[in-house]
Amino acid sequence: MDPIVSEMDYPRLARHVRLAFSRTRQRHVLLRPETVVVLNGSGADIVSLCDGRHTVASIVAELGVRYQAVAADEVRQFLTRLLVQRCVELADG
Repeated sequence: MDPIVSEMDYPRLARHVRLAFSRTRQRHVLLRPETVVVLNGSGADIVSLCDGRHTVASIVAELGVRYQAVAADEVRQFLTRLLVQRCVELADG
């Protein structure tokens, strides 16, 4: 069974993952050993807030300020996919 990210979780980038801007792709990417994950704009915004200090709920609230409408379920699903891929981990609050 896949893990599910809740609104009270504190996501952070896994130790072996870095968020960077690729000038070649003109997009933010997650750099993993031997793998690059290309992010769209909202994905990069979500990941940039994954610092272990923000809960998923506070990430959704912050994105709500930046964008008119943010679906909390979509943010949780995105973070769950990154958790399964071991790009993020859940920190203790």
